[in-house]
Amino acid sequence: MRYYLAVFFAFFVFGLPWFAIQYPDAVLGVAIAIENVGNQFATVISSHNPKTIIEIQSKYVSVPTPSAPKVRILIVPGHEPDFGGAEYASLKERDMTVMLGDKLKALLDKNSHYQVFETRSYNSWNPVFQSYFDNSWNDIETWIKASHQEFSQLISAGSVKRTSSAVYHNIAPEKVATHLFGITKWANENNIDITIHIHFNDVPRNGRNTPGKNTGFTIYVPEKQYSNSTTTKAVAETVFKRLAKYNPVSDLAGESSGIVEEPDLIAVGVNNTSDAASLLIEYGYIYEPQFNNPTTQSLAIQDLAYQTYLGLEDFFGSKAGISFMYDTLLIPHQWNSQMTKEKAGPEDVLSLQTAFLLEGVYPPANRSMNDCPRSGTFGLCTRAALKLFQEKYNITSEKEVVGPKTLDVLNSLYSIKSIN
Repeated sequence: MRYYLAVFFAFFVFGLPWFAIQYPDAVLGVAIAIENVGNQFATVISSHNPKTIIEIQSKYVSVPTPSAPKVRILIVPGHEPDFGGAEYASLKERDMTVMLGDKLKALLDKNSHYQVFETRSYNSWNPVFQSYFDNSWNDIETWIKASHQEFSQLISAGSVKRTSSAVYHNIAPEKVATHLFGITKWANENNIDITIHIHFNDVPRNGRNTPGKNTGFTIYVPEKQYSNSTTTKAVAETVFKRLAKYNPVSDLAGESSGIVEEPDLIAVGVNNTSDAASLLIEYGYIYEPQFNNPTTQSLAIQDLAYQTYLGLEDFFGSKAGISFMYDTLLIPHQWNSQMTKEKAGPEDVLSLQTAFLLEGVYPPANRSMNDCPRSGTFGLCTRAALKLFQEKYNITSEKEVVGPKTLDVLNSLYSIKSIN
């Protein structure tokens, strides 16, 4: 190796002047190429401007004025408008992510501290992003290569260490990956403070109509070596606490911590590309029962959006935006009909399970929230919790039935009338 270095050095010192005289155009071309590469790397390196916790929180002033800076949030419903994502029975993840994204944006839009952007609708990209992809595709590809080369150089120099993912992720097709990188580049250029990528999870299953075994949500954040990691994790922790109160944490190996540091996901800033606090939330598994009934799906997704909203408010230490009596949208609820395992409305059961959770009897003893998610189905978990609830309030004549006495107690505690 030292021999090759000596030869190269000798050529550079003694041969390059002669080569420059003989082939001036070639040398000029090489010099320009070197300069362009250098400028490219300089642009990538100098353009890093990761958001700090204080920088973002300082925008959330107690009384916003028209001229005050707003917290800029980008919502990214997972996958393409017409391609990709998990599927179960008739459900498509790419549609569910838009449903949740729209509901979250609607909540945030009501709060004057936020300025909110969303990348796409059910059928198309937001015109701003479609135009950006159309006009900046070559720039995005150049930026991707430069970012990868820069990060590889940092690894070679020992400045950062190469780490591996704790969970296997599917490799995105080239066009999809370019869209994701393009969204990150747009976010950097447009001073986005927080980017939230919305997904629903899946595992390999025996056919489209067969559910998997895992349940629960998880939040992916950048690996700790990335410059946006600290801020992202601070946001993720407050959102996680909200989601975890009413929803199980993923029991998939590698995700059970709830907040997972990830080195390879484009969404959170692979190769140190994202300046914004960038988190990817897997809001549950697509085959979970609460997502498979149109009524409970809408209610469950609305509540997930609300928990995310409250988590963001917690990050800013404020409740100045939307305020409801409870920290869930499934309570208050008016129960008007008796419920049995043979006959129970899914909306009534979903709110019943939420009330039982607030009462501390759901899930029942020796069962976890993964065993007993708020599903909207009147199953074993709900009947066991009902028994505990009835014992707590001395109701002895309505075994495994939500009868008149149980309804009276529920409505006295958790109905709309109870808070009027």
